[in-house]
Amino acid sequence: MRSLPCKIRVATPQEDSIIAEHFFLLWQDIISADSVKSDWREITLEFIESVRQELSYQAFVAEVDSKVVGSVGCQLFAGLYPNVLTEQYRKSGYIWGVYVEPAYRRQGIAKKLTLEALNYLKSLGCTRAVLHASPLGQLVYSSLGFTQSNEMCFDLGNRNLH
Repeated sequence: MRSLPCKIRVATPQEDSIIAEHFFLLWQDIISADSVKSDWREITLEFIESVRQELSYQAFVAEVDSKVVGSVGCQLFAGLYPNVLTEQYRKSGYIWGVYVEPAYRRQGIAKKLTLEALNYLKSLGCTRAVLHASPLGQLVYSSLGFTQSNEMCFDLGNRNLH
């Protein structure tokens, strides 16, 4: 497949619905569509509006021939526990929703989108970026220098605890 010229740019708030659609399609690639809430669009749009106000959210889109074919969102990471560390030690950004339409994959677009998000987070003073990779994205992120973390998961839904 030949690589098409791709332009990465800041997404406008009017494109939030495209970001939401890509987020839904990302989950469809990973799990069945019936596992996603029917009001996914409203939930995602409300989330975007909230993090835009509170956590410096920014999205970027990839265009090929003036058509949006991919997107990414990023923001300051709110944290999962009390943030007792100084910003000089760790100010984290979070990257989410990296998505490229199937016909445009394997052309470096996800890599370009992720780099744009990393540059934005760095401009906010972030010293670290976190993301959760889909199986399709792991190779992309490791090629950029992301490392495996010590996050461990336990599926409570399918296990009996003794």
